Amino acid sequence: MPADCFVGIDISKAQLEVGLLPTREIWHVPNEPKATTGLVARLQELAPKLVVLEATGGLEIPLAAALSRAGLPVVVVNPRQVREFARATGQLAKTDKIDALILALFGDRIRPEIRPLPDDTAQAFDALMARRRQLVSMLAEEKNRLQQASTAQVRRGIQRHIRWLEGEIKDVETGLSETVKASPIWKARDNLLQSVPGVGRVMSFTALAQVPELGQLNRKQIAALVGVAPLAADSGTIRGKRLVWGGRAHVRQPLYMATLCACRYNPVIRAFHQRLIASGKPPKVAIVACMRKLLTILNAMLRDNTPWTFNPQIVP
Repeated sequence: MPADCFVGIDISKAQLEVGLLPTREIWHVPNEPKATTGLVARLQELAPKLVVLEATGGLEIPLAAALSRAGLPVVVVNPRQVREFARATGQLAKTDKIDALILALFGDRIRPEIRPLPDDTAQAFDALMARRRQLVSMLAEEKNRLQQASTAQVRRGIQRHIRWLEGEIKDVETGLSETVKASPIWKARDNLLQSVPGVGRVMSFTALAQVPELGQLNRKQIAALVGVAPLAADSGTIRGKRLVWGGRAHVRQPLYMATLCACRYNPVIRAFHQRLIASGKPPKVAIVACMRKLLTILNAMLRDNTPWTFNPQIVP
């Protein structure tokens, strides 16, 4: 076996398709614990340079955890990046076998950075946050249906479901609070984040669950990670406005709401927002800029482990 071999694993509910480079060997195993254990043992014998998985809505978590515990260099990558990489190589077809080899090739050519995987507590916390988002979405849908309900029987049924959803949301939020309180590190980080005017429990918990890199990156990196960094789209003589795209949508949603609140009650963000509007910036551009500024403030606070302080003499 060559010194530098790369493994790509395409994950589905039924099976795991494994591709190996440079030999281009392909095999598959059932996606079940016993088969996963055998796969991990085989990969340990191969000693690959990198094992690449796609983020597939949580299906990748058990395998990634098993590979990491076995000491294998595993990385979970963004499916969009892999698909664009495949197109760039001229590979337009898409099958499980092709995807497995493309993942291995992506690992060889791009060499994505290996980052520590979240522990069991962090994964459980992230699952609770995902469940809360689902319940909140269902609650909003049911409230919209209630307004359009045409009969009393339908309204009563929707109202019962709304009460049940509200109770479930409270239970999930209680579980989130208990998890944070049980961890001294998370509790300290939560206290720092919520010390900022405009940042509440939802934004703080989202940052803890979805942005573990907060406080470890510089301001440009953290803005790009979340998706609030202005990106150029110039080409030739075409010069346009900067755009924001990509990043972590689940983080931007509560960050947007926190920013709206901060524009009213946070003196730093409020002054910054007013200055942008006075200079002629469109309202949406001003809000995104405030989102970026609030995010960089949170990033600096966690980096320096310092709570929120307000100095009127340095308001922008």
